[in-house]
This record gives sequence, structure tokens and C-alpha cells, in this order.
Amino acid sequence: MPYDAMSARDDQELLAAYAAGDAAAARALTARLTPLVFSHAVRMLNGDRAEAEDVTQEALLRLWRAAAGWRDEAKVTTWLYRVTANLCIDRLRKRRGSDLDAVPEPEDPTPSVADQMQQAARAEALQAALATLPDRQRQAVILRHIEGLPNPEIAQIMDIGPRAVESLTARGKRALEARLAGRRAELGYEGDD
Repeated sequence: MPYDAMSARDDQELLAAYAAGDAAAARALTARLTPLVFSHAVRMLNGDRAEAEDVTQEALLRLWRAAAGWRDEAKVTTWLYRVTANLCIDRLRKRRGSDLDAVPEPEDPTPSVADQMQQAARAEALQAALATLPDRQRQAVILRHIEGLPNPEIAQIMDIGPRAVESLTARGKRALEARLAGRRAELGYEGDD
């Protein structure tokens, strides 16, 4: 029996009625949701109907436990699909013998001290070079290349035309390149083009 998306509000009302002690509401909601949960579980579990039955029972038990504290902003079917998928994924991982201890620790993304020092030196060199640019060029370069704003927005901020922004950023970028060109090796850019 296909699920009618318009009955989502009815699901919440039935769940609230169950939470208030209405056994008939629980039966009606079970009859409505069991086929949905079961078919989703069968697909997630690659056709294993026995496992899907277990998952369906567990998902519905979790729904009944959550009924008393249910919030209206959550759609019952959305919640159930998520719980069902998580239960299925847990079972699939267990089937594969996935052991969390066997999963390698992710690498620490924090840069090394040497990398941090190099980044600081680069930032200082850029700031010093930016300070030598005329004010309007500096503003255009910062907005475009550091803040990442598009030219039309920069034009509005600076109260100039987009072509003027292009000209200012191009001249500013060339001036920065000229000022920093002799420091490429010092700043760790050897071999970069």
C-alpha cells in the first residue's frame, strides 16, 4: 500500500494519541508505517528479509519510546527512515567485521610549527607589500583577492564601475608581485609558478 505524503500530519497526531495512551492509535500507525520501514530496510540490507524484519521491529520500538517527547517539527516518516538507515548501516558494518579499533586515526590537520612559521612570514610579507600600495588599489586587491568578493560587489562598495575595479586589482596585483618577487625562496615558493 503506497504511502500518501499528505497523511504526514496524521502520523504525528496518531503518535501523540499513542503517547497519551491510545492503543488503537498505535495499531493504526504500526499498520501504516511497518510496510514503509520494512521495504526500506530490505533495500538497505541487500534483500535480507530476516534482518529487515529485525530492523523494522527495532525502529518501531524506538519510535514508541520517543513518542512521549516527540516534537511537532520532526516528521515521523523522516525520523523513521533515518533510524532505519542507521540500524541497517550498523548491521552491515557488523557483517563486514568492521572493527573501529582497526580504522586508522585520521591525520592531524593542524600545520606543523615550521608550516605555521612560514605562513606567518608570508602573511607579514603580504601585509608589508599591501601597505605600499595606493589606498584604492589596496582596498580593491583586499576585497577581491583576500575577501574573495566579486567585482560587481566591489564596485558597489567602492562606488566605482566594475571596469575600474578590474583595473585597480590588476595594477595592485602586478605591484604586489613585483614587490614580493625577490622573496620567493625566502617565503618557501621556490618551484611555484
